[in-house]
Amino acid sequence: MNDVAITVKNLVFNFGRLRAVDDLSLEISAGTSFGLLGPNGSGKTTLIRLMVGLLKPASGNISCLGKPPTPSNARNVGYMPQLPALYAELTVQQNIDFFARIYGLRDKKKRTQRVDEVIKLVDLYSKRKTQVMKLSGGMKQRVSLGCAIIHQPPLIFLDEPTVGLDPELRARFWDYFESLTRSGSTIIVSSHTMDDAAHCQKLAFLRGGRVIALGSPAELRAATGTAEATMEDAFLYYIKRGEVKENAA
Repeated sequence: MNDVAITVKNLVFNFGRLRAVDDLSLEISAGTSFGLLGPNGSGKTTLIRLMVGLLKPASGNISCLGKPPTPSNARNVGYMPQLPALYAELTVQQNIDFFARIYGLRDKKKRTQRVDEVIKLVDLYSKRKTQVMKLSGGMKQRVSLGCAIIHQPPLIFLDEPTVGLDPELRARFWDYFESLTRSGSTIIVSSHTMDDAAHCQKLAFLRGGRVIALGSPAELRAATGTAEATMEDAFLYYIKRGEVKENAA
């Protein structure tokens, strides 16, 4: 097994005159949970869409599991978008079963077992027969997660996966994510919350479409020189350090 799951080199993407991703390079090891942390507009969602092949870069290269991101490689990838892309008229069970079929789970007995397992994981078993249109925003988020992991892919992209979840369910999700990485899966999580960041094995701080810092949560906090530093303190430290360098230039 290749020990590198994703390689991004000199990636550039523009929305008109706005440069959303600016000469960005990253290497993500297989079997890790990797966090993309930054405020809205920092380039997190755009970067994920580039890595799953929904957008094409203006320049630069991406390799996911040794291949460029294409539809033919989709069965090896799970993707949970920031805004749920579900069929509102279908039930929770029907949505997750539909994605299971799309991802190639053909054996009916095994598929049914896996769908039930995932519905229980996202804590929606009592709502399994409910149409998605009747669910709250947080519940829709859980269905979207279920659809992303139904086929047990080795590479999973989660864009703001814990938004709208209560603390108990958020903790359960992170326990599950950690079990996935222990089994060899690679998880890329975008978030603007420091709680999510603390759960990741490695982080990239993003600002203005660039990586301003890279390391484990402990390494990033330690760089501030303050023993009690939080992830927020670390992020502000790297922003200030970058501004000083730009001013000096």
